[in-house]
Amino acid sequence: MLTDTAIRKAKPKAKAYKLADAGGLYLEVAPAGGKWWRLKYRYGGKEKRISLGTYPETSLADARVKREEAKKLLKDGIDPGQQRKAEKLAGAERAANTFEALALEWLEVKRSEWMPSHHEKQAGRLRQAFPWIGHKAIADIGITDLRPMLEHLKRQGATDQTRRIIQNVASVFDYAITLEKAERNPARDLLPAVPKHHKKNFPAIKDPARVGELLRAIDSFQGSFPVACALQLAPLWFCRPGELRAAEWAHIDLEGEHPTYTVPAAKRKLRKAQKEAQDTPPHIVPLSRQAVAILQTLHPLTGRGRYLFPGARDPGRCLSDAALNAALANLGFKGEMVAHGFRHMASTLLHEMGFSSDAIEAQLSHKTPGVRGVYNKAQYLPERRKMMQAWADYLDSLRAGVGNVVAFKRSA
Repeated sequence: MLTDTAIRKAKPKAKAYKLADAGGLYLEVAPAGGKWWRLKYRYGGKEKRISLGTYPETSLADARVKREEAKKLLKDGIDPGQQRKAEKLAGAERAANTFEALALEWLEVKRSEWMPSHHEKQAGRLRQAFPWIGHKAIADIGITDLRPMLEHLKRQGATDQTRRIIQNVASVFDYAITLEKAERNPARDLLPAVPKHHKKNFPAIKDPARVGELLRAIDSFQGSFPVACALQLAPLWFCRPGELRAAEWAHIDLEGEHPTYTVPAAKRKLRKAQKEAQDTPPHIVPLSRQAVAILQTLHPLTGRGRYLFPGARDPGRCLSDAALNAALANLGFKGEMVAHGFRHMASTLLHEMGFSSDAIEAQLSHKTPGVRGVYNKAQYLPERRKMMQAWADYLDSLRAGVGNVVAFKRSA
């Protein structure tokens, strides 16, 4: 039998040679100096060999333990070599089925359904889960693995963000279950332990006098010209911030009888699957005379590019999510007004002016269930054109400090 002393003293030769131990175990000394543990055994009437590691990383005692484990498998009718291959394949499969691997795969599946900004938000939330469970095989993750992450998120105090992260984690588990790579969804079991988020409305100015102050402040904005124009158009259009900042010149018609900004379905909230987007009518924003004047002033500067409001660092991309909110904060309206607040402002004041709820809801592009919702976009267009011009004129009066909410007399 071998000893550690004999192994240490073994020198390489011109050809590989063996130092036998017992029970089929031997050390192979390579010409380059490497020393490999091998085990020779018979299975199914054939002589076979497997490697048990290298010396000195695997000591003589460790090699003998591995030999006995292999012999136990042989006694149970199992080929140690095939067992090792099966374990290696299982390990590779588990590595491919980690939570992080499945999460990235799920995000890629969803890419075609979401706007890029929404996709990045979802990816950002999932990245917060990776340090806790990203490296673990998704089939092995249970509530006990998720709880430390949940407690950490709760201590940060962002209740809404915590719930969204856990919901995203649950969506990844749902995806893994459909692929038969997980059997249960521990994240959904954990949701009852997540504090409920009490939704708050976006900050919005609705007092006419204060609206006038806001409009005058916007006119005094000292930032970049595209951002200034975006701020001026925000109250006139009152569309979703993403539809404003990502507006493209290809969708602006200033030459027709009725100037419009036609928002493709793909730019609305979430990008739909291609067929659904084709079946969904675009959202039409009638352009008032004031909006047309702003666009005509902006066109010489950005009209040769894709976007009305290109990013300062990369003209190939539109303004960032934070650009308009940062501009409003710099103007002194932090916590009082955000870009999305122009929708609430317009909805409140237009209702007080006497415009129909149907026209206002259609202009806000709020989803209406059923077939009626599909045709609303065109059904109220004449009234919406009239409404958008009256709204722009009203904002001018507030800017001048002489306006107030007055009932709008609609013709019979």
